[in-house]
Amino acid sequence: MMRSFQIFILFFVLLTLTNCKKAENDILYNKKYIDEIKQARKEIGFYLQSNLIPGAQIAISKNGELIYSEGIGLASKDLEVKTTRDTKFRIGSLSEMFTTLAYLKMVEDGTLIPDSTVQHYLPEFPKKQLPLTVKNLENHTSGIREMNNQERNWTALNVGIEKGLEVFQNDELMAPPGVFQKESRLNFNLLGAIMEKATGKHFHEVLKEYVTDTLHFENTVPDNLFGTVKGRTDFYDHNIIAQVVNSTSLDLRWRLPSDGLLSSAEDLVKMGNVFLNSDYLNADTREMLFQPDTLGNNTVSQFVNGWIILHDRKGNLAYGREGYVHGGSSAVLIFPEEQLVLAMTANLTQDRANFPLFLVADFFLPKQGEARE
Repeated sequence: MMRSFQIFILFFVLLTLTNCKKAENDILYNKKYIDEIKQARKEIGFYLQSNLIPGAQIAISKNGELIYSEGIGLASKDLEVKTTRDTKFRIGSLSEMFTTLAYLKMVEDGTLIPDSTVQHYLPEFPKKQLPLTVKNLENHTSGIREMNNQERNWTALNVGIEKGLEVFQNDELMAPPGVFQKESRLNFNLLGAIMEKATGKHFHEVLKEYVTDTLHFENTVPDNLFGTVKGRTDFYDHNIIAQVVNSTSLDLRWRLPSDGLLSSAEDLVKMGNVFLNSDYLNADTREMLFQPDTLGNNTVSQFVNGWIILHDRKGNLAYGREGYVHGGSSAVLIFPEEQLVLAMTANLTQDRANFPLFLVADFFLPKQGEARE
C-alpha cells in the first residue's frame, strides 16, 4: 500500500513538472498587425540590447484601440522578476503631461486663472523684475532657470513641493517672462505648489481627483521612496565602465509635478489619446491644445501644452515628448492624422533616451501609395 502511494506521488510530481512552462513575456497584440509588430519587436530588441537596458515596455494604439503592448526583460535583476505590462516605471518629465491635464481642467472649472500672477496664489513667493503668470509656468516661458546637477542629484528626504521651491525662488529670471521658451522642471514644481494652494489639497490628491482616478490611469502613481508601490520596477544606471548597477536612491516627491511620477507604457498611450481625441477636455480647450503660442520675440513656441511639434522624415506631423530621470526614461509619440500613439518606458537612466519610436512608427504608417485607414 505504501509503495503504491509513493509511486502515485512520484507520478504526480513528474506530471506537474512536465506541464511547467517557462513564463513568456507579458504581451497583447492584434493579429491584424502581426507583421508590423514582428518588425517592431526586432527593432526594439536591438535597441534594448545595444543600450544594456534591463527592462522596458512598449505600447501602441491605433484609432484609440490598443493593438500592441508588451513588458520586456527584467523589472528586478536581483530577484529575476520579469517586466509586465503593469510594471510601474519612472517616467521623468513626462510627469508634466499628467500635471498639464490637471492644469487644463482646473482652468476649465475656474480653479486656476492662467493670467494671474504667481503671487496671487503664493503671496510669499518673491516678486521678480516683471510679473510672472501661471501660464508662463505651464508653457515654459517663465525665464526660470533649469535645475543644476546638484539639485538633480539632491538626496534630501521628506521635502515637500512648497519647501522645494526654496532652491530657486530667490534667483533672478534668466529672461523676461513670455519672451523665450526654455524647458525647466522648476516651472512645474512651482505650478504644482500653486495647484496645492488653489485647492487646499496635496498635489497627489489633486492628481487623483482630476486625472488618474477620473481617467482610470491605474499604473500612474507618485514615486514614494518610503512606501511600498505594487509593481514598481527596480531602477538602474550605468557606472563609469558601462556596467548596469543599481541607481542612486532619490526621494522625488518635491519634484512630483515635474518628474516624480511612476507610470506604464499603456497609461502613457492612454494619456496621449486623451490629448488626441477624448471629450475629457471641453471644445474650447481642445481647439488650442496643439496651437503654438507667439512669443515676445515674434517667434513661434516649440512646446504646446507640453508637446513638441515634430515631423518625421516623410513629413508626417507628430507630437512627441520624452522624459528621463535617475533610474528611468520614457517617451510618447503621436501621429494625429493616423490616430497612432506609441509609448516606451525603461528602467535605466538615459539622458535623452532616443527611443526608436519613429522607426517603430514607420511600420504602422501607410506606405507610399497606400490609402489611409
